[in-house]
Formats: sequence, C-alpha cells, structure tokens
Amino acid sequence: MEKAGNMVKVGNMVKVDDRITSLIECGVKARHRSMFMIKGDKSLLRRVVDLHSMLSKASIKSRPTVLWCYKDKLEFSSNEDKRARQFKKRKLEKLLAPDMVDQISLFIDSAKYCRYKDSARILGNTYGMCILQDFEDLTPNVLARTIETVEGGGLVILLLHSLSPTAGFITMAEGVNESFTAQSSMVVSRFNKRFVQSLSSCKACLVVDERLKILPISSHAKSMIVSSDAKDMGQQLSDMKEEFVDDFPVGPLIGLCATLDQGNAIRTLLHAVMGKALQNNTIALTASRGQGKSAALGLAIAGAIDQGYSNIFVTAPTPQTLSSLFEFVLKGLHVLKYKENFHYDVLRNQDSQKEIIKINVYKQNKQTVQYIKPCDDLKLSRVDLLVIDEAAAIPLPAIKSLLGPYLVFLSSSVSGYEGTGCSLLLELLRHLEKKNQVPSSGNNDIQSASHFKTLELHESIRYACGDPIESWLNDLLCLEATNSTPEINRLPHPSMCELYYVTRDTLFSFCKDSEIFLKRMMSLFVASQYQNSSNDLQLLADDPARHLFVLLEIYWKLVTGPVESLDILPDIYCVIQVCLEGQISQDTALQYLSRGREPHGDQIRSKFCKEFKDTTFPTLSGVRVVRIAVHPSALGHGYGSAALQELTRYYEGQLTHISETDSETYNEDEEKDLLINVRYRPPEKIHYIGAFFGLSLGLFRFWKKQEFSPFYIDATPNKLTGEHSCMVLKPVETDEIEGNQVGSTGYLSPFYISFKERFVGRLASCFREMDYKLAMSILDPKIKFSGDEPLVSCESNSMLIKLTISSDTLELLEGYTRGCDDYGKVMYLVQHLALWYFQEKLPITLSYIQASILLSMGLQHHDIACIEEKMETKRQQLLSLFRKVVVKFHKYLYVVLTNEFYSSPSKEPEIELRPHSVLLDDDLNDGANQVMEKSKMEEVGLLDPKSESLQKYSIVDVEAEFEQALQKCPTISRSGIMSVRSNRSMHDKKGKTRKFKDIKKRKTGSRHASG
Repeated sequence: MEKAGNMVKVGNMVKVDDRITSLIECGVKARHRSMFMIKGDKSLLRRVVDLHSMLSKASIKSRPTVLWCYKDKLEFSSNEDKRARQFKKRKLEKLLAPDMVDQISLFIDSAKYCRYKDSARILGNTYGMCILQDFEDLTPNVLARTIETVEGGGLVILLLHSLSPTAGFITMAEGVNESFTAQSSMVVSRFNKRFVQSLSSCKACLVVDERLKILPISSHAKSMIVSSDAKDMGQQLSDMKEEFVDDFPVGPLIGLCATLDQGNAIRTLLHAVMGKALQNNTIALTASRGQGKSAALGLAIAGAIDQGYSNIFVTAPTPQTLSSLFEFVLKGLHVLKYKENFHYDVLRNQDSQKEIIKINVYKQNKQTVQYIKPCDDLKLSRVDLLVIDEAAAIPLPAIKSLLGPYLVFLSSSVSGYEGTGCSLLLELLRHLEKKNQVPSSGNNDIQSASHFKTLELHESIRYACGDPIESWLNDLLCLEATNSTPEINRLPHPSMCELYYVTRDTLFSFCKDSEIFLKRMMSLFVASQYQNSSNDLQLLADDPARHLFVLLEIYWKLVTGPVESLDILPDIYCVIQVCLEGQISQDTALQYLSRGREPHGDQIRSKFCKEFKDTTFPTLSGVRVVRIAVHPSALGHGYGSAALQELTRYYEGQLTHISETDSETYNEDEEKDLLINVRYRPPEKIHYIGAFFGLSLGLFRFWKKQEFSPFYIDATPNKLTGEHSCMVLKPVETDEIEGNQVGSTGYLSPFYISFKERFVGRLASCFREMDYKLAMSILDPKIKFSGDEPLVSCESNSMLIKLTISSDTLELLEGYTRGCDDYGKVMYLVQHLALWYFQEKLPITLSYIQASILLSMGLQHHDIACIEEKMETKRQQLLSLFRKVVVKFHKYLYVVLTNEFYSSPSKEPEIELRPHSVLLDDDLNDGANQVMEKSKMEEVGLLDPKSESLQKYSIVDVEAEFEQALQKCPTISRSGIMSVRSNRSMHDKKGKTRKFKDIKKRKTGSRHASG
C-alpha cells in the first residue's frame, strides 16, 4: 500500500481515498468495528478482497476470518471448476485483472458461507469480516445477528446492487414482505429508506462505489483513538487482579476476566458462594450479548466446586447454549490446579460428542456439575447451586418452577438484539424484587444480605466500549428502547385525552424529533408483556395494512409537518397498533379450506375460517389490535380502556367530522403531519374489531370489560410463555349486516355459542389446569335467575332431564343431601349436571364460589384436595358448599320430575268437561219412546223379552225410599242432620293403608271432578 496525497494505491490496480485506510486503521487500534457499503454492479468481489487486504495489513494478528452471508445464490460458484470459468469470462470482459485471480480464489476458499435463513446458527461465533451480499433482502433480525458476530477492529461490508437515482433510496425486494397481510398491495419501503439515511449519522461508516470512491451520502470518518474511559477501566481491572492475586480462590478466577464489569460480577458471585449461610439468595446477571455473562457463570461454578458444593445443576434452552459456560468451568478448574482425568472427568453428549453435559469431580469428595432440561424441576430436591443461563429463552412458568430455597444464579440478555423479547424476564425480575422487598442494585455491594440482587454488565468483550457500530445499530433497530421512556409527572383524567393517528411517512423520515417519538412508542411496546422482535419494526414501517394510534392529552396542539422542538412533543399515555384484515372472496376462502393452509398476516380471518368452517366471515373486513401498550407510569388509571373505546367509536364513525364526499377525496399520502386527530381522518369501513393475546386473567378481564367475546382458545400453550393464545371479537355497528347489535355478539352469536360448547368439552383435557377464575370468566355463566323465569328453559332441556334422571338417581342425590352417602358416589352425576348448568339448561341460582366448585369438580374433574389447594379454602368448607349445590340440584330435579308425573297422559287421561249437545228432557223423552217401542215389539212377538234385560233402563224411586226412612226416624236432631244407613260400605276393602300412587290418583280424580 502506497500513499500519494489523499489517495492510497492498493497493489497495481486502484487508488483509494486515505480516509478508507484511516477508518480501518483507527478501528483496529481502538478495537472498534467499521462498516462499508459498496454500491455498484461490477467488480464488487474485487473491492471486497481489496478491503480484506487492507484489514490484514492493519491487523496485528493473523489473517482475519471471513463470514459471507447471502439469501439464495452466491455471486460466484463455490466449485473450483465453475469459478475458473467465471473468472475467465470476467477476464475477457476486462472486469478482472490476471494477477487478482489467485488472491480472490484464496479469499473465497477461506471464507465461511451462510444463508440468511440460517443466520441463527452463527450466534456465538466471532469473525474479522462479515459480507452481506443481498442487502435488499436483509431483515432487521438478520442484520443484528450478523453484525454482532464481528469482533472489534473488524469490517462489516454491505453489497448494494440497485440504488434509486432520484432520492438515493433502495426499494424492497419481493421476499421481504412475506409476513405482511394478505391484502397488502403497495408496499412502501420506509425501513430501507430510513436505513440509508441513518448511515450519514454513523461515524464509522463509508458509502463507496465500485471503484472505492466515497459517495456524498457518507459522513467524513474521524480519527478514533482509545478513549480515556476505556484506559481507566483497563487500569482498574489490573488493580483488581493485583488486589486479589493471593485471595484463593477469588484471585486466580478474577485473573481470567476480560473487563472490569466481569471482574466485579465474578467477585460478587464468589462471595455469595462462600457465604453458605445465605442459601436463599437469587442473583440475576443481565447484559447485552457478548459481554461475558456465560463466562462469569462458568468461573463462579469453578469457585463453587472449590468451596465443596456437591450438587450443581445447570439449565438452558439447549445443551449447545452452554458451550461457553462449560468452557470457562474447565478454565477455572485449570487455574485452581484441577487436572482432567485425575481430579475430574468430562461427559459429553452421546449424539454429537461435542457438548459437555456433565462434569464429575472427585478431588475432595464426590461433586457433580450436570445439565438438566428446564422442565426437570423434580431433580432439584438435593441441589446446592442452580445456574440458569439465557433465561429469556425459557418459558416463564418453567423458570418460576425452578426457583427454590437454594442458591440461584440467573443470567439473560435484556438489551440489544437478543434482549428485544425479554419483557417477560423483566417482569420476573420485578416480581422477585417485590416479593423480597429489596430494591435491585446495579453495584456489586456484597455487604448487604439481600435475598435478591441484580448485576449488570456494560462493557463488551468482543469489542471495546464506545463502538460506533453498536450505537448506530441500537438506534436503527430501537434495541435500547427501554431507556427512551420518559417519566410522566402529570396524569390527566382519561376523559381529558383524545386519540391521534400517527403518519408513518413522517415517523420514519429520520428527523431528530420523529426518531425520539418513535423510540418512545417502541419503549412502550418493549415495556409491555409482548414478545418483541427486530422484524416488528420493519412490519410497522412497511406493511400497508398497519396503522398506529396514540392517546394524548386533549389540549395538546398539533404542529403541521415534522415537529421542530422536543419541548412540544406530547406525553404518550397509550399506543395502539392495528392491522386491517379480511375482505376476501368466498372462492379464495374455499381454496384455503380445501388446501388446509393459512395465509400470512390475516390471523383472525384465517383462524375463524379454519375453526368454524365458515366462508362468509372472511368476506367481511375487520381490524386486529396487534398491540396496545400503556406507559408504565400510567398503568391502572384507565388509559388503555379509554384508548380502546375511542378506537371503537372511531371505526364506527362516531368521531369523524369528514363527510362522505371529503372521505372519497382524502389522500393520506399527501398528509405530512406527524400526528392527526382522528376526528379529521376518515376511518376504513370495517365490520368487527378483534385481537389475539396470551390468555391471562387480567388481560381477559380487560377485553371482556370492553365487551369483547372469546371465539377461539388454542389448545396448546405457547412454548415460551406457557399461555394459551386467545382470539376475541366485537362486532362494529354497521348497516351492512342485518341483525347486528352493539355491545353483544350480534351476528356472531351462533359462533359464540359453538365456542362455549367446545370450551366446556375441553375443560377436562386441554384446559384442565386452567385457573378456575379464568375459566369462569370465559364461560360467564348466568348464576342468578329471577322468580318469574320458567323452571325449564325449553322443552328439549326438560326431555333431557327425564331421559337421564331416574328415581334411583334422585334417591342417590337425596341420600347425599341428608348425609347418608359420601360425595364420591354422586361425582359421576355431578359431571352431567355441571355440563347442563354451564350450557344454561338448568336455571338454578348459585353463588360465584358454588359455581366455581361445580366447574372444578364437574368439568375439570379435580378432586377435593386439588380444589382445596387452588381455592385456598378448608376442606370442610368446600364440602359444605358442594352439599348446598347438590341440594339445589335435587330440589330442582324433584320439582321437574313431579310435575312430569302429574302432567303425563300415560298415568291418567285428563277429563275434558263440555256441555251436552242434547237437552236432558229431550234425552229422557227419547229414552221413554225407545222403551215403549220395545214393549210394543214384544207384544206383537217381534222381540223376545229374554234376549235383553230392560232393567238397566228402570228408574229407582228414590223419593219413596226417603219417605220410608223418615217414617222410621220420628225425631230429628237440632242440627237438622239425620243419618241414613246405606247398603254399601264406605271403607275400602284393602284397608286404610294405601300406596303413594293410589293417593295421587285419588287427588287427580278430585281435581278433575272439581274442574
């Protein structure tokens, strides 16, 4: 390399600006990374080799390793013969000098290649140079993974083949928007535009052409030297090593530390190990990736072995994750004078023979360091020390089950790329702090005997502090958005706030205040319990179906165009991200059903279509609430409910002041205001609002309070959170659908009823461990009935009871209510009764706790001991409440079956009294005439008198008998009553004892007679 003025000659081919070499050399000296974007269509491979040559000459150590990442196809062949033909073709086109062939071939053979889709596999590796070939197909996740693998002093090279000549912005490739909604059509690449604009703010980045000529978009690279802070930290680390050099075992282990933060953390962990009286300690070690968390844990385990800990268990998502941890365990044992195969043995994974899963130590006594799966919490009965590495990748319920009355070391990434999805872990840390009532401490004070402590690492081991690429990447992807949440000193009443629409073109324009507002919004998403990803930022920026709303104070005045001052930026109390879905043809819905696959993006439509086999619902348009997040300082004050209510009113057209004519001429692309009051923006026409979320009692009650109803609950819980995914919907008032009702399920009522029936049936299997309070909130049974409601809601329900409940069953229930039988004998019947009750077939009034016991016993099939633990209620009290439930069921069933006996036509037909069609006198005369006719016929011999007796037609002379009785009884009592002996006995031949059925017949006859 020869310098001439401001140009540097590389080999014999090209002269480059000295700012390029200065950037590389300063980066190597300061252990900072540098970045180049090469724009062009020719000789890009040659320029990559030239930059690698410059880095090799500036680096003190051996030739830097290379990682080449691409989407599908390399620009050159990895096959030697094919590559030779490619080089020959380029020589003929004068695109490649003959003396560069060997150098390029050597470079290609020494590089490691990785597709973008496989980039997760390279995490944990370190390279001196990283080349990203297909820049247009880069996603934020891939960008963060690959750049994080470059060590300090290394290079990041982006190859850009197409650049818009008008604005210098890139267009998005077709493969990037695969996760967008199905109705997305015109994709605006706001993220890539913002990416290119951000390069001008990166001090360690240069944009060059195919001849390594610096383009105007680049900022001038300034000389970078090692900061005084880095020098001071290095001196403090040396002083610490000298201080503890003779302190065994702390001294030898601290001597392996690379940074001051790591040294302080190891010192705290070792003092916790040596303070064996405090075995209930939990110490959390948090940091960004690449700052030595796993190494610190490994050295602490080595110190615990030296202190005599017998059972040490280590857990992580996979054994591969613990490679760095076990590596430093062995390094720590080595400096503590332990010898392999003499003092300890190492056992590796039988499948791969690479990952260490167990270390048996027998220098002092039998000691074990063993890997266990996160779900193997039953093995922790005799644990002395539990180490949890990468806790953010372990389901939160599993972490809670691992914690116990022993020493626990926990580490995870809570910032940077791997920390974007760690809100659940942060929630766990807050839970531990609140439980122990000890504030977290960022320092390493070991004097306090707190039960919970957090340690933070800030210094990176892979590169030096103050790396400009790190700060640029964090700003671009909002990786440290948690630090951008401003405190709110004043909380207005939710009624004093209004909803505003956020214009994304202005939000992602890379203006100073727009960036501040963007980070504030992202900080609310990260602080909420959502699983965040760097790709979410690109979806938010580029997906045409996505929209953003914020809840601001009503008196905040809008500013036309990008805001100019931070002082006028309002406080964000709540932010809502929505996505438009649905509105596809029935033919397309039938195709999805027949193929059995779900399209990307439209989650509610596809899930509803698959669950209910309905092809009409997908034709409707709706809004899915992707995220709703409230400021941490404003939680529990009603801002989330107010924002959701305003959103519903907005899409119902109750807030908009724009007429239909203005709505048709409204052009959102021409709007440049950052914030627009929703009253001045026409809403899209929709039919429903819905949401997907991880099912929990608090969240479900929030949506239920806003009159959203559940329509789907995933039977399989999420592997990371342990929660079931739930879909809720709410119809929007519209004239297009007949029978629509606001505040109810409306036209979705049949589907809601179907969902409840399925959910009730699955409570004994998929949702058996669900909290009874959550299950009660989902079913929302009617537990109170008025007195004027019918006993049986419909005839089919009554018939179901008649066919199922017999007299023996009723006697069994009666025996339990009287205390003659145990509750176990009626459990089989309670299952049927609970099913009918929660299907609202039995109008029985129960209290909330009684209905909960019925649900737990009858639907979830829990025994009384399990219910006692879940409800935290004494056994006798539960049995007493359960007996009252059975008493109510018995009374209801007895009444239903008794009424059925009385009204049954098979027992005794009901006599219907009607007036006779013939008068009594006419009937008597007619009878007399018939007698006279028969007499005449007998006289003439036409009728034999013996053939038929006419005695039945005779009339008894009752008056003559009465006169005769009066003559025999000369005196009558003063009461005017006299007794006359009858020829018939008034007593029943069977005696006075009669069966229950005969009495019922008698009563029935009396009732009919009275009628």
